[in-house]
Amino acid sequence: MYQFSGKLKMFSIALIIIGAIGITLSFFNAPSTIEEAKEIIALQASHDEGHSNSHDEVSSEAHHSDKAEAHGSVSSHDAKESHGEHHDAAHDEHVFHQLQNKPWSAFYVSLFFFLGISLVVLAFYAAQRVAQAGWSVVLFRVMEAITANLVPTSIIMLLIVISAVLHWNHMFPWMAEGIFDKTSANYDPIVDGKSWWMNVPGWAIRSVIYLLLWNAYRWFIRRNSIKEDTANDGFKTYKLNYNVSVGFIFVFMITETLMSWDWIMGLDPHWFSTLFAWYILATFLVCALTVIAFVTIYLRAKGALPAVNDSHIHDLAKFMFGFSVFWTYLWFAQFMLIWYADIPEETTYFVARFNEYKLPFLAMVGMNFIFPVLLLLNSDFKSMTWFVIIGGVVILAGHYIDVFVMIMPATVGAQWSFGIAEISSLLFFLGIFIFATFSAFARASAIPLANPFLKESEHYHYYNIEHRGEGSGDHH
Repeated sequence: MYQFSGKLKMFSIALIIIGAIGITLSFFNAPSTIEEAKEIIALQASHDEGHSNSHDEVSSEAHHSDKAEAHGSVSSHDAKESHGEHHDAAHDEHVFHQLQNKPWSAFYVSLFFFLGISLVVLAFYAAQRVAQAGWSVVLFRVMEAITANLVPTSIIMLLIVISAVLHWNHMFPWMAEGIFDKTSANYDPIVDGKSWWMNVPGWAIRSVIYLLLWNAYRWFIRRNSIKEDTANDGFKTYKLNYNVSVGFIFVFMITETLMSWDWIMGLDPHWFSTLFAWYILATFLVCALTVIAFVTIYLRAKGALPAVNDSHIHDLAKFMFGFSVFWTYLWFAQFMLIWYADIPEETTYFVARFNEYKLPFLAMVGMNFIFPVLLLLNSDFKSMTWFVIIGGVVILAGHYIDVFVMIMPATVGAQWSFGIAEISSLLFFLGIFIFATFSAFARASAIPLANPFLKESEHYHYYNIEHRGEGSGDHH
């Protein structure tokens, strides 16, 4: 059995500690009063004086927050001079909440990124069982190990849900006081029209249900997968796992859709897209397959997966390539239809991202489509681990930016940056992922010994890979 090395364990713990320290600092440095927020903005403005790009970001915030559509180039100071005291106070409070949201949002981006990857690895694993796929059986324990990360990320997500309900953060604007009260100055008729779905008790209860259902299946299938190895019961355990996996795929498609609405689209409560849940799914499918490939390549290099050959890596890379194209199709379909229809409730989503997040918005399209397609289009490259790793790093970075651009414009507006909060959150969740994944992999046999398709998986190959003489025996 694989042994979780002390060096890797210490590395993961170090990442968690360093990340936790950085996250704590980012929360500590967030403003606690409106006056502190005004000082931070003034400091940023003076620091960026003479730098037109940074200055334009401050101008964009003034334009966005005060809705001065005809004066998009004025600075925060100029905006204050052109508006009354009421508008100044509203603007200051708006920026204050955005700056307070920065550490929460950075943490939320990384949490959602790692939680989404773990969840979709679980769904892909269930799909392999339901399809009775032969090629992937030797990868089952890798996928099961990755899904172990679902447990800590779900616990942390539960804490985020509680913090939102208790108003410790302001990431979900529809939870603000007076939104549903027609007598309040904060009353929002659009959000009120969605109150049958968008209400705090319903949102919190649904969130808990999602997490419980996902983790219940994960616990059941992991336990029974190990039980399969020694069951010797005429494949009764195998058939039970098959039937439960069929049910989970149905549950997953429903809960993933609703989760996308609640946890991401809820950040932009005025906006809607009927394609959005599919878009989220495509994002995490690409990332999930990339992570499976990375963990598999690492474990094979350590000699823990002797049955895995280049053909298995080739298939993983083929999925990475295929779902990158699928993601691009959904991205373009959503963007093109919203642009063509030109409905204000829909276009506002892309206007905010293109105006204030132009660099990451455009960069992630190239990173998530052009680069992986060019790199992985060639069949031979798909079985070369270095090409898969290079393409995978770009894919994961691109889709992290994708999640970043989904969340940040709604929660921090033009006050975004990539600094301590973002890096620390990434390190924190990466450390948790490494610790959870490799400790789980070390607790069971690396191969599902009694799976009826194991022999097929062990002898799985493509001709163009076989004739190069690369098989499972060449990788120890």
